[in-house]
Amino acid sequence: MRKMLPRKKNSVLKRIGRRIFKLTIFLILPIMIFLYVFQLKNINVTGSSRYNEQQIMERLISTKADKNTLILYLKYKYFTNVRIPFVEKLSFELVDRNSINIRVYDKRIIGCIEFMGDYLYFDKDGIIVESTLNRLEDIPLIKGLKYQKIVLNEKLEVQKEELYDVILNMTQQIEKRELKVDTITFNNNYEVTVDLGDIKAMLGKRSTYDEILAKLKNITLKAKGQKLTIDMRTGTDYFIAKPENQED
Repeated sequence: MRKMLPRKKNSVLKRIGRRIFKLTIFLILPIMIFLYVFQLKNINVTGSSRYNEQQIMERLISTKADKNTLILYLKYKYFTNVRIPFVEKLSFELVDRNSINIRVYDKRIIGCIEFMGDYLYFDKDGIIVESTLNRLEDIPLIKGLKYQKIVLNEKLEVQKEELYDVILNMTQQIEKRELKVDTITFNNNYEVTVDLGDIKAMLGKRSTYDEILAKLKNITLKAKGQKLTIDMRTGTDYFIAKPENQED
């Protein structure tokens, strides 16, 4: 009986060795091949006006597994919702085993307000979508709004619901005309004044601001370098302009 023990021991070791070999062949080797074949090499990011490709990838790739094309694609396509400030959503397209296309859809922000040192950004429905310490220069600062409470991801309740339609119309036209508007201010009568740095224009209260902003665009082109206050409340055919430092 004692002489047979070494044979049994050797037989057990051989069986363990065979199992390890089979595990390597049928499990570990395919994993290694999978990781090698699907290495992420090419990324094409489009659609964002606020983030470049590197900034987007820094938010998406956080582990070594994320550098695998298929894993990254499946992770964000079906299992994980990524939240990036000022981004509405991302769409992913698997091009080939080493390449992914990522389409970024920016949130439609129409304005911001300043509150206790922070800048709060809201969309066309008045929903506060983001908060930052430093202001984004391409988003107009809205002044003259009155509100009771401010909660992120909830609607900013202002004194008049129709003001959101006014702000949306104005920001669309400002973007279309490529006007660099710093602030949009409402007075107690809901008359609008816009500040473009060197030029301050009183636009009055209107149903739409398409025509008057087109006129303002022409004025800014002719008045480069001049600091003016322009009263455009009288109509659309003629306006009263005076140097900003002139006394009333």
